[in-house]
Amino acid sequence: MYRLSIAIAGCGPAGLAAALLLQAQGHEVVVFDQFDEPGPAGSGLMIQPTGLAVLERLGLATATLRHGSRIDGLLGIEERGRIGLDAPYSRLGVPGAFGIGIHRASLFGILHRAARGRDIVIETGHRVTGSLLTSRGRRLTFASCEPSPEFDFVVDVSGRGTVFDEATGGELEFGALWANLPSEPGDPFADNVLEQRYRKAAQMVGVLPIGTRHDRTLPEVAFFWSLKCADHPAWLQTPLEEWKGEVRALWPDTDVLLDRIESREQLTFARYAHRTLTRPVAPRMIAIGDAWHSASPQLGQGANMALLDAWSLARGIQEGRTLDEKLRLAISWRRDHVWLYQWVTKLFTPLYQSDATWHSAVRDRLLAPSSQVWPISAIQAQLMSGLFGFPLAPLGLAPPDYEALARVARSAAPHSLAPCSTASRTSAMASSLSHA
Repeated sequence: MYRLSIAIAGCGPAGLAAALLLQAQGHEVVVFDQFDEPGPAGSGLMIQPTGLAVLERLGLATATLRHGSRIDGLLGIEERGRIGLDAPYSRLGVPGAFGIGIHRASLFGILHRAARGRDIVIETGHRVTGSLLTSRGRRLTFASCEPSPEFDFVVDVSGRGTVFDEATGGELEFGALWANLPSEPGDPFADNVLEQRYRKAAQMVGVLPIGTRHDRTLPEVAFFWSLKCADHPAWLQTPLEEWKGEVRALWPDTDVLLDRIESREQLTFARYAHRTLTRPVAPRMIAIGDAWHSASPQLGQGANMALLDAWSLARGIQEGRTLDEKLRLAISWRRDHVWLYQWVTKLFTPLYQSDATWHSAVRDRLLAPSSQVWPISAIQAQLMSGLFGFPLAPLGLAPPDYEALARVARSAAPHSLAPCSTASRTSAMASSLSHA
């Protein structure tokens, strides 16, 4: 395989994973990021079996588990006590399966330290404004500096706000308020469950354990409250204590967390969009992650889908004969799974975020009871885990060895999280891809 020069626009988890995988194949990789110091955006997320399968091949699964929190299931309860969601990972049929709740900063830090350890070039302060296609490559253009050197191709991992997609719209009606809060002994929340409470489908409050960040000593939880985007300006004018009373009324146990929110600045409002780029491949360019497909976070698949995209890109680059074929292969292996989850997410989201009362009735009286009966219980577990549609096998991936991973994480000393040598990590990843 000949050596390629590759520009990656975006220094998020998918961009860093792609950089690690492509450099392991021997390519020249440069990552461009708009911030002076690259960092994560957002709060907690779930690493599902799909994303963990990629992190395992990167040699970063143990660090992810040790900085995150093992999640054994998802539980959602309607305000009157009726179960609206019950999805334990034990129904997957994968021995020892679990998810990992983790702060975005932790996942970013794990990948960023690995990239730095491999001397991957990360150019900061470069806000991408577009690109220039030349006869032999493609250059990125920036807001405040000269265009980049010529690269063989560009990977767009800049998120749903990518400058390479002129399409607009797709914004979802509901967003969410997020806060990262310390978890203290005696808190009335399970440390291995993503818990949610619903008032019909119009209001939702949730608590996700997200482990311990690299620079912290105490574990945290991600607290979130669904809120219509149109209602956010009014929320900004509402006294904080009045809003807290509304949350307490739905889930009284959140009182201990609400007491730790002392100012409105601790809460970040996130907006979401449902969009799919029709043509994720252009001459000497490919879009992956949210730059290709973004959706509601209801099924918690965003980072996991992006990690799968990064792995698929590396395989396509390895197996294709020409550059065009390499990029087409990378998309072809992911297209069906992306299409499937875009539609599933679009169908499921209104059951948990909607003003229509019949949506919650379908969820609580039809979907929840039927999901306790096989095979629907297994299908629901597959949907929530990202394994619906069998996305791993076409990419040469297998579900993680959860039992071995849990043993290693329990026995690992803190210093063992340090990255292994550049040579051994590069060799391991290159071998992993060649045998996929």
